Amino acid sequence: MSSTPTGLTRPLIEEARERIAGKVNVTPVLTSSTLDELTGARLFFKCENFQKGGAFKARGATNAVFALSATQAQRGVATHSSGNHGAALARAAALRGSRAYVVMPDNTAKAKRAAVARYGAEITWCPPTQAARESAVREVLAATGATLIHPYDDLLVMAGQGTAAVELLGAVPDVEVLLCPVGGGGLLSGCAVAAKTLAPAIRVIGVEPAGADDAARSLRSGRIVPVAHPNTIADGLRATIGEHPFAEIRRRVDDIITVTDEAIVRAMRQLWEVMKIVVEPSGAVPYAALLDAPPAFRGRRIGIVISGGNLDLDHLPWGSATPAGAPSPVR
Repeated sequence: MSSTPTGLTRPLIEEARERIAGKVNVTPVLTSSTLDELTGARLFFKCENFQKGGAFKARGATNAVFALSATQAQRGVATHSSGNHGAALARAAALRGSRAYVVMPDNTAKAKRAAVARYGAEITWCPPTQAARESAVREVLAATGATLIHPYDDLLVMAGQGTAAVELLGAVPDVEVLLCPVGGGGLLSGCAVAAKTLAPAIRVIGVEPAGADDAARSLRSGRIVPVAHPNTIADGLRATIGEHPFAEIRRRVDDIITVTDEAIVRAMRQLWEVMKIVVEPSGAVPYAALLDAPPAFRGRRIGIVISGGNLDLDHLPWGSATPAGAPSPVR
């Protein structure tokens, strides 16, 4: 594999597009006049819940795995993941003919556990902390000789994730604002580099749970500020932001805003009821920023990255709660 530059560039994203073509889905961009009316904006949903494996992670993992040398691929790949990246890496490794080793927190959602196992990865369980994940994956790497494919702090992974924004702006070139969830930062950083190079005037805004707001704190302080015990229903966004993503976010992202778990559940339910699509809590986070029609977004053309649709259907977050208030017909 050729040497990789120190920062994410548009050429790296274009190389990723070529590398993953035919191996991942070009996901649809959906609209809803009902949600437009509710928010007072024109919304364009980039639906990565229809991606291979049910999440955007297929893009970055596939790019990173297929960039490996033949020798590296033969030794296998390893990562730590709360589910979606692990499944994506296992799938990509299977396509490449490699072994995949995935360290997973023992509180991972059942559906995500099943997906990683279904794609044939060898799973190692660990306590649900960042330190435990990193320690366990170091042991796996030492024992197997596999190559680490970090879930977000990796330029090739970031480049793959950025292809989602390239597709969105190719379909809707006059988007004024891009809302994207942020956990470890791979998706937001990749999409920010792609969006700002394609449409320099676009505003790129990250959205994260209030209970895991390290990205917002870090952007304000100019340095990474971890949250010791992240607490949010959006399990895919509990990770601490990575160094490579944070560097790009500082350069390219206009703002990071936070939303409550209550708003995430409301947003998730509206997307299910109105658009008739399965969206996981992490995927609903950027739409949650538009609930109650914030004035700053009214009248704007807004791209929204729905990052995934993997969750435990036996434990939906609203149970027998009253409807979220959105009308149900698809419009």
